[in-house]
Amino acid sequence: MTPLAHLLVTSQFAFNVGFFAVLPYLADHLGGTLGLGGALIGLVLGLRTFSQQGMFVVGGALTDRYGARPVVLTGCALRVAGFVWLGYAEAAWSVTAAVVLVGFAAALFSPAVESEIAREAVRLEQAGGPVRTRVLARFSAGGQAGALIGPLVGTLLLGEGFRGACLAGAAVFTVVLAGHWRLMPRAEAATAGERVAFRPIVRNRRFLALALAYSAYLIAYNQLYLALPAELDRAMGSQKALGWLFALSSALVVIGQVPLERWASARLGPAAMIRCGLALIALAFAATGVLLPVRGPWPALAFVVLLTLGQMLVVPAARACVPELVDARRLGLFTGAFSSVSGLVVLAGGAPAGALLELGGTAPWLALGIVPVLGVLLVPRVGGMPGDRTPETASENRFCQKR
Repeated sequence: MTPLAHLLVTSQFAFNVGFFAVLPYLADHLGGTLGLGGALIGLVLGLRTFSQQGMFVVGGALTDRYGARPVVLTGCALRVAGFVWLGYAEAAWSVTAAVVLVGFAAALFSPAVESEIAREAVRLEQAGGPVRTRVLARFSAGGQAGALIGPLVGTLLLGEGFRGACLAGAAVFTVVLAGHWRLMPRAEAATAGERVAFRPIVRNRRFLALALAYSAYLIAYNQLYLALPAELDRAMGSQKALGWLFALSSALVVIGQVPLERWASARLGPAAMIRCGLALIALAFAATGVLLPVRGPWPALAFVVLLTLGQMLVVPAARACVPELVDARRLGLFTGAFSSVSGLVVLAGGAPAGALLELGGTAPWLALGIVPVLGVLLVPRVGGMPGDRTPETASENRFCQKR
């Protein structure tokens, strides 16, 4: 990989270490140390999600207009300020403002980094290097490694109190900021001086189809936080194994992401990889439903393993498809919109999924398995990519056309 690709993968790892060292323990801090009520805690956590996921499209648009470097640096600086503020905040309004700032910082950083790694992956592929999914698989593995290590770091730091964890998280993002300040190259903004236009998102039907297919994956992935704990309670009477299953999922991605991508990309194109990944996720729900009569953690274990294998196919392949469906000059905008659209769909699907799970038994698992099947049907054809050829002409490959 190029030095820029190494920088982006490393920064994704460090970003997730800092994030997961603090955020998993936020709810306990709000309810325990600060004594906030359940409704207010839910509101604070919801605002954090909206200020991050819902605002990705803004961060992406700013990346196109001003370039990735200033947006990444601003996002890191705001994350440092947000964590320091959160560590010292005590009043409800102060905590809420700090959490929103932390979320918005990620809404700047993440789409800038994700669009830049996608550009670099395409450059490498066009220059005769590895296929783009290889670079994006390493990016995903780096992020998951950070998600695996972050909570362990947070647990160690909580001996110094929640404030100590926040300050340590701020220190991590200070290092990320310094690294990008020194190593990230300056580049001309793709749409400098142009108005930000969101209409191209709505008019790009293939992109929206891909975003909805990816949403099907995210709705399924969200069941790690909803259906999996309920299943552990049913089968084992507690959720003590939950942390171990999350660690297993992250470890599978860290260890297996690149080898699985190498095997799959030699046989399939990115669009086909997404379809196979979604099919594996559908199988995860079906297998769990069938295994429910089995005692012990086996249904939950089957669910986590199959879901994670599907995730390892879907995530890098979906990121690889986006540049082929959009105008390269607005890759940041579409990368941000990809996350925002998916986040809104997951938000809308959360309540129905929860209501379905309350019914108990096999039927809810089989019903939830229909969601990724629908996602398989939504994956668009992607021309101009190895293994995903279509009758469309090369001129319709907008990324190559605009390079």
